[in-house]
Amino acid sequence: MRQLESQGVISKIHSPFNSPIWPVRKASGEWRLMVDYHGLNEVTPPLSAAVPDMLELQYELESKAAKWYATIDIANAFFSIPLATECRPQFAFTWRGVQYTWNRLPQGWKHSPTICHELIQAALEQGGAPEHLQYIDDIIVWGNTESEVFEKGEQVIQILLSAGFAIKRSKVKGPAQEIQFLGIKWQDGRSLIVSPLYQVTRKKNDFTWGPEQQQAFEQIKQEIAGAVALGPVRTEQDVKNILYTAAGEKGPTWSLWQRAAGETRGRTLGLWNRDYRGSEEHYTPTEKEILAAYEGVRAASEVVGTETQLHLAPRLPVLNWMFKGKIPSTHHATDATWSTWIALITQRARMGNLSRPGILEVIMDWSEGKKFGTSPGEEVSRATVVPPYNELPENENKYALFTDGSCRIVGKHRKWKAAVWNPTGQVAEATEGKGESSQFAEVKAIQLALDVAEREWWPMLYLYTDSWMVANALWGWLHQWEQNNWQRRGKPIWAAELWKDIAARIKNIVVKVHHVDAHVPNNRATEEQQNNHQVDRAARIEVAQIDLDWQNKTELFLAR
Repeated sequence: MRQLESQGVISKIHSPFNSPIWPVRKASGEWRLMVDYHGLNEVTPPLSAAVPDMLELQYELESKAAKWYATIDIANAFFSIPLATECRPQFAFTWRGVQYTWNRLPQGWKHSPTICHELIQAALEQGGAPEHLQYIDDIIVWGNTESEVFEKGEQVIQILLSAGFAIKRSKVKGPAQEIQFLGIKWQDGRSLIVSPLYQVTRKKNDFTWGPEQQQAFEQIKQEIAGAVALGPVRTEQDVKNILYTAAGEKGPTWSLWQRAAGETRGRTLGLWNRDYRGSEEHYTPTEKEILAAYEGVRAASEVVGTETQLHLAPRLPVLNWMFKGKIPSTHHATDATWSTWIALITQRARMGNLSRPGILEVIMDWSEGKKFGTSPGEEVSRATVVPPYNELPENENKYALFTDGSCRIVGKHRKWKAAVWNPTGQVAEATEGKGESSQFAEVKAIQLALDVAEREWWPMLYLYTDSWMVANALWGWLHQWEQNNWQRRGKPIWAAELWKDIAARIKNIVVKVHHVDAHVPNNRATEEQQNNHQVDRAARIEVAQIDLDWQNKTELFLAR
């Protein structure tokens, strides 16, 4: 407390607000001052979740197949960001009978990670940083040679220092061929280790287990055991078990995390993936997502038990399909497979009680970070899905538009931008505004697409989006919302006026929707994904300057 006060991070205050302190012991044995901001978080207005999903970052980093890595962890990043004077009373807490507040961005407040991530991201983009991945204050660069990675790391460090952030030498790791980032150890060369195992497990080869295979087997077991910093299973009431599931290009992936109140990042309990087997490769996109959820629920139940509540985070509403108990007319999985999926997931979901169901579904990409859960009584009726772009008839591809939206902090204000891209005409259109979120911008992009279709008198409109939220809304949620007077469970839906406008306009034109997988490396991108990259660029907000509202940089904690 004395150290933080002497550095100007906290100061004494008289405030009508107060939150209890919650000290946390760090891995080093030192204490971190935390405040329990549960009450403040509940009444804080929503902010779009700009912090990227950990699983998506892992996918992207895997696709780089780099040989060398380096990581940079910004020292006390939150404390480098001043808290507006007029907001400080709300963050008050008491220590030994004296009331204090934070002068810098505190840990434990729900928007601190988002604000910190966006400011660091803005600094890196403004400085022209080389290719990298960022998760809040953790940054990783990669390359094929040690010198290449060293240069990239040096560039990133200089940009951050120029922006006023501090870097501790001990927080810079690499260049190295093995490095830890987001709790996962990244290294080159594992394919060489397991090659003897592949040789004997391929169908065309005889299965002959020899010393070489045994050595590879023992080595890869050690690699796997040490690759992920897994944490112990916690059973406290306020701990959430979050199961992320996704259907990848080559197979389903699922990961189990635990997060306690006040933690900005979860602790990993397990990470799994596998290849598609047999006919699974030919499943519909919906079936692949359900397969991933099924495998994830099975694995998670073995780790945390069947009595513990799971927060299932898929990319489309899986529970709706399961509680329908009906197999869709268009499907590739067998009836027996569908029955297995339905039996396991519904049985697991019914465990618990009405106030705490066995599975609480949290649809990925839902607006404002809200929990758009689905209940057994609700059904999502899917409209006709437009085929992939390369399968459109020649006389219809001119009616295709790719849509996207983005949002970021520019100076002191949030700014959003929505864009559409027409591949046939090679034309992009955009609109922008202040405030709101990236999800808001994605919905505005649908309005912009309808503007184009109406202006050009198109008889139909084919929408291609990488947002599951937008796709699911247009596939079925929109119709339900309209039937329920634009309310859900007695509360107005988010961005109701935008959705009302869209619902009215799509009655006058044939609209079909296709979800685009955006997480594909450029060297493997299809024509459809390349067009999605085009609209992504059109929706990107360029930063002319960074205004972090720092009146005096010499006040910065651990400044240069």
